[in-house]
Amino acid sequence: MTGTRRRLTGRIRVALPPGEAFRLFTPRGEQDWAHGWHPAFPAPAPDDTEPGTVFETSAHGRHTIWLVTDRQPGQRISYARVTPGDQAGTVTITVSAADRHSEVEVTYQLTALTGPASRELREFADEYPAYLQSWQDAITAWIHNAAAGPGHRGAL
Repeated sequence: MTGTRRRLTGRIRVALPPGEAFRLFTPRGEQDWAHGWHPAFPAPAPDDTEPGTVFETSAHGRHTIWLVTDRQPGQRISYARVTPGDQAGTVTITVSAADRHSEVEVTYQLTALTGPASRELREFADEYPAYLQSWQDAITAWIHNAAAGPGHRGAL
């Protein structure tokens, strides 16, 4: 069975104001906290959030091509993503103020391109809350380590 399509939305809290939290969901910013995330840009990308920017990743043994489709600096960024022979879709991240923290809404809209990918997409959907919790845990650990150590990056 091909053509399985899923829309998955969840939220996490980030202990940073929206402008700083937003950077963690940009292609380069995600390197701070996401193990194995190393975007490669086939063309110069001084602003990695500019719509039209293309980058590639090879996380989890899968080559994925990404395209920034839209952004509202500090608030929202949307990506199209294609993992050839596996899945295609979009990822949208919206950051909003919540007290002294940020609430981050993460929406994946994915379509499986093969039968095996349909099964994997169903499993991903079942595990989506835990997947986002792993993001929150990794970001929290990064913030804690950045605040505690001399290797601190960025404006935190």
